[in-house]
Amino acid sequence: MSSQPHLHRHSPEIQTFGTVTQLPIALSHDARLYSCQRLNRILADTQFLYALYKKHHWGMHGPTFYQLHLLFDKHAQEQLALVDELAERVQSLGGVAVGDPRHAALITGVPRPPDGVEDVQAMISRLLEAHEIILTEAHDAATRTAQLGDDGTQDLLVSQVIRTGEAQVWFLAEHLVVTPQAGA
Repeated sequence: MSSQPHLHRHSPEIQTFGTVTQLPIALSHDARLYSCQRLNRILADTQFLYALYKKHHWGMHGPTFYQLHLLFDKHAQEQLALVDELAERVQSLGGVAVGDPRHAALITGVPRPPDGVEDVQAMISRLLEAHEIILTEAHDAATRTAQLGDDGTQDLLVSQVIRTGEAQVWFLAEHLVVTPQAGA
């Protein structure tokens, strides 16, 4: 016996990414494999949307700084909660959730933003574009997973991913509405 920690340990993978183990959850192997593939794509996109919200939260400036700084942080936290839900759903289906940001970068369809800071309207537009990518993917995946009998995945996609995304899009898009000036 030793109290010395065993450091620098490595092991071969015990489950390869893109595979599913057999679990007694009344879903076929093919349905679970398909759901995991779709969920991992949405998971990668959601991880990048979370990071995009944080990037814009930190780079916020201008007369709407305070309101958008808080809104972006709130939306980021909601996206982070979705990341956990999506990853846990993949795992509960017997799959392997994409967890390494470098791996997620290979899978995501969300375009990379510039390294610097953009103007506020460009930030909001970029967030809306990322949301639309995720919502398009989530709507399609929800339809297909329901057809495969994966009600749990379909429910997650509709009740959490789509509803959260649609509400966030509404809050963002309202910041791009141009209203006439009072007395003009």
